[in-house]
Amino acid sequence: MSKVDVVIGCFYGDEGKGKVIDYLATNADIAVRATGGDNAGHTIEANGVKYAMRLIPSGILSGHTIGVIGNGVVMNPQVLLGEIENLKAHGYDIDNHLKISDKTHVILPYHPMLDRALEKARKASKIGTTCRGIGPTYCDKYERAGLRVEDLYADNFKSHLEELVESRKALLKFYDPEDTTIDEKLNFEDVYKTYCEYAEQLKPYVCDTVTYLHKALEEDKRVIVEGAQATLLDIDFGSYPYVTSSNPTIGGIITGTGLSASDIGNVYGIIKAYSSRVGEGPFVTELLDETGDRIRDLGHEYGTVSGRPRRCGWLDLVTLKYAKRLNGLTGISVNHLDTIGKFDKIKVCVAYDHNGVETEDFSTNLKFLENCKPVYKEFDGNFGDLSGCKTFEDLPENAKAYINFIEEYTKTPVKFIGTGAGREAMIVRL
Repeated sequence: MSKVDVVIGCFYGDEGKGKVIDYLATNADIAVRATGGDNAGHTIEANGVKYAMRLIPSGILSGHTIGVIGNGVVMNPQVLLGEIENLKAHGYDIDNHLKISDKTHVILPYHPMLDRALEKARKASKIGTTCRGIGPTYCDKYERAGLRVEDLYADNFKSHLEELVESRKALLKFYDPEDTTIDEKLNFEDVYKTYCEYAEQLKPYVCDTVTYLHKALEEDKRVIVEGAQATLLDIDFGSYPYVTSSNPTIGGIITGTGLSASDIGNVYGIIKAYSSRVGEGPFVTELLDETGDRIRDLGHEYGTVSGRPRRCGWLDLVTLKYAKRLNGLTGISVNHLDTIGKFDKIKVCVAYDHNGVETEDFSTNLKFLENCKPVYKEFDGNFGDLSGCKTFEDLPENAKAYINFIEEYTKTPVKFIGTGAGREAMIVRL
């Protein structure tokens, strides 16, 4: 029986998961997206074209890999159809290479409106959401008031949708009574017509993906699951409430696909050779100085979807150890080694000083994190040009020492090393 390889972000997202996914997809039959919505993105450059994949698994860019959108995803039909159109325009045979779970929940027009209204109401306590309706859609899912893809084709679709739209209008007027455009924006007949059109266009891709995936494994097909967001944005295990609305850790991979724990093979944790974060929330190694600004500029740290500048700092191994424990990592990918190697000296956080007491154990408790200071170990930088390095042995000694320490600290092998921006600029040690 074949096993499923999983790619998971270890910190706050934007670690470069797409690069490892792109490599693994060359030998994969199926790539699956299990959680999140179009608030997450994988940027991949293929054949000179840069793709920002928000919903369709980026593994589909291999040209032969089937992309599956799992039941744990929340899907905006307009965004998905835009991605389909773009990929078709670049020659991809999407009609034969995309499947959508009939259990995937659908983002409706009122979800982004609720997102904005709630964020506005939070005022100084805002979360930093992208306002794409992800959270409200998951809220509806767990309130059992959501609309799944299969519902688009049910006999009672019209009455079901009308009930949802009218109830959410009332909710919006409660949260944002100053908005006088709610009735106009949520005209039921317009919404119904639009979603009937979406349903017709998406129908060829919809299937029971749980059965599809298990049959594929029975046939020894190679499957990879693409994580979205990352460990510290997990709704349960992240820095709550500054998190996403799903479980981008290993548990969400299982519930978001219908795969079982025994189906999981390798779990690759993706990090950068430094740390970054978009949005609000704690960030122990953040650098609010020229060094942080330089990391941002050298690493081109701006959000794939939002375009927001990312907060940057040194690599946090306390967090990485936590991510290993939660996800059962079997290997690590270190991206942007070339970026951090441009510094004369590099620091790595090896412990937290919490009110004078050192610890290597991470906690998501906000008060704990607010009172933590990073304890650093310093390394020599100046790695030089890494573009010609094809193996670990080709790396300069300072770079090897940096990677070796990460392995020693986490007791986990570094399987991938990113040495540049291109898809080929990666050392593989499988």
